[in-house]
Amino acid sequence: MNSNKQSALPVSLSIDRQGLSSAVTAKLRDMIVEGILAPGTRLNERVLCEQLAVSRTPLREAFKTLAVEGLVDLLPNRGAAVAQMSIEDIEQTFEVMGALEGLSGQLACQRITDAAIAEIKAMHYEMLAAHARRDLPSYYKLNHKIHDCINAAAGNDVLTTTYQQINTRIQSLRFRSNFNQEKWDAAVKEHDAMLAALEKRDGDALRTVLQQHLINKRDSVIADLRERLTA
Repeated sequence: MNSNKQSALPVSLSIDRQGLSSAVTAKLRDMIVEGILAPGTRLNERVLCEQLAVSRTPLREAFKTLAVEGLVDLLPNRGAAVAQMSIEDIEQTFEVMGALEGLSGQLACQRITDAAIAEIKAMHYEMLAAHARRDLPSYYKLNHKIHDCINAAAGNDVLTTTYQQINTRIQSLRFRSNFNQEKWDAAVKEHDAMLAALEKRDGDALRTVLQQHLINKRDSVIADLRERLTA
């Protein structure tokens, strides 16, 4: 995918005029996560303003918000670009994220309510349906919600704040790890194991599954990156 040719971006990106800056931020975040705007891509204000049908003011506000999240780099006198992580950055970030995911799972098993488990179970089956029809954007949004719900069920505000700050930086990488069909299928099986451990409230099992899930994501992302760098 050659993301540097912004003329190839979809043009049907309507923006709700209410909460304009937030809407632009959300749209750009989705474009970055889903690889429409790949790492290293320079963000052409004129092109994006045309595609999103907005002025430069909300667009630049969105750039600033996404820069705080670590998704965009603001370049002095040169505009903005999608942030790009090195292999070392990826390894270290996923290492920390795996620990946070594992702790979330362990605490969630101690504190989660039956209603929250039922909600996660319903999302899990919706996610399986999206996987069956090969709808990766829908699958990923449900996947993301499930992980967020497990984290919220841990009932630790400090953990949640740290989790969200770090997780935002690697959303595009987690999304991209599903481009390989075999690895995507394996990730779905890991989610089956997560749900089983959660229903049993087996904190140790869920912690292990979540940590391994992140290790597998990391390995998939790094293997893909190295292959593309070699090519």
